[in-house]
Amino acid sequence: MGKTGVMTVRTPDPNPGWLSDHALDETRGRVPILYVEAIPVRMDPDGLVAEIGLLLRGSAHTGAISRSFVSGRVMHGERVRDALMRHLEKDLGPTAFPVLPVSTVPFAVTEYFPYPGASQFFDARQHAVALAYVVPVSGECQPRQDALELTWLTPGEASTDAVAAEMEGGRGALLRQALGYLGVLGG
Repeated sequence: MGKTGVMTVRTPDPNPGWLSDHALDETRGRVPILYVEAIPVRMDPDGLVAEIGLLLRGSAHTGAISRSFVSGRVMHGERVRDALMRHLEKDLGPTAFPVLPVSTVPFAVTEYFPYPGASQFFDARQHAVALAYVVPVSGECQPRQDALELTWLTPGEASTDAVAAEMEGGRGALLRQALGYLGVLGG
């Protein structure tokens, strides 16, 4: 059990050979790490965004509970599309049925720094660069890995200051950027 008293059950990584924990910590201290972040959305029959999915997670580093996106590292030799699909399946389950974008051009490139103040985005563990995508899902989502739950919010609910305050590492700003990109900011 973590500091919050929440027990985390992790699904074993099918590709554990990327880096050992020690090697990853050492690498994080020397070079930026590439991540993908995916914001799952549900579409209405007219093709408009009806709901935005946010994960509730407990942090192993701080013990805090916060909202986040589907997120994870891109492994050496892995295509961005494959990394997106791997993390969507790990976080949302195999029956989420995500529709990956045709292009791997993200709606945003976000740079997280290990110290506050360098930008609005912060990750105490590392300097990271994340490619951010909006990914429609049509199936049943069953949060896995370290996600406690998946909450579906309307665009209007997702754009509130209260939701932004629940987001980790400045991701509330990235959520608003995604809502603007989708044309539903405040909608």
